[in-house]
Amino acid sequence: MPSTGTPYDWAWVDVAVPGAPGRLPGVSMAGFRQRSPALWDITMVAYPFVTVFVDLSDEEAVVYDAHGRSRRGSVVAGLLPGDFRAAGRRVECLQIRLEPVAAAAVFGAPAELSGTVVPLQDVWGRDAGRAEDRLRAAASWDERFAIARDLLGRRLDARPPVDPEVAHVWRRTLASRGRVRVDGVADEVGWSRKRLWSRFRSQLGITPKRAAQLVRFDHAAHLLAAGHCAAGVAAESGYADQSHLNREIKAFAGLTPTAVAEAPWLAIDDVAWPASAPVSSPARHP
Repeated sequence: MPSTGTPYDWAWVDVAVPGAPGRLPGVSMAGFRQRSPALWDITMVAYPFVTVFVDLSDEEAVVYDAHGRSRRGSVVAGLLPGDFRAAGRRVECLQIRLEPVAAAAVFGAPAELSGTVVPLQDVWGRDAGRAEDRLRAAASWDERFAIARDLLGRRLDARPPVDPEVAHVWRRTLASRGRVRVDGVADEVGWSRKRLWSRFRSQLGITPKRAAQLVRFDHAAHLLAAGHCAAGVAAESGYADQSHLNREIKAFAGLTPTAVAEAPWLAIDDVAWPASAPVSSPARHP
């Protein structure tokens, strides 16, 4: 995808968020409608969720690019999708973030999604088109959120959940912001390190260590976006030093700490995804 668009300006975007009632565990949503006709492009910063982008645009479809391959319409981005960009004009999109445990229940094979971006119909099946039509025809964002909760809830109820031990380790990893020891959490659930590694990876598509690194990076990225200095972020997030933080940011985002702090992808998080904002961070409003 050529980077010919203008920098993303959130002032031209209406953001809708659902109310608390009816929330599904491990699932969050937000709706976006761009009012500017200008062509834009935005780069995604890796974070510890599988993401569904449902394209509800009436005009040009959103164009996604990952690994040098372009796709149009609705897609699912697995964990660590690599260099992932999106572009379009007058876009309307429902974005659904699923924790890996929820994604495993919804899609059944998150390991196959890791590191990839695929059309929604490839993982949702023949019902993907009907779901898009229902969401597009809805009269309001509240109705769209209700439809999405219903569709996802049916899948969550119909598919077997991941092992409770795997779910526990994921929750511990998220709650600790990635500062967990694999041996320690394996002991907590009564598994060997080898068994935990194998089951976690087969069910969530990522190793426990890599999951911890991703969660820690996500926390650090949000602190940087909230205006904290890199040295302080390194210390608060559990990195050995600022050089260690710089290497992790380069590995996950291909960016410098300064570029992550200014990334448009993170600039709207306190509005669209308030639960992802780090504790004690100053509010940022684009």
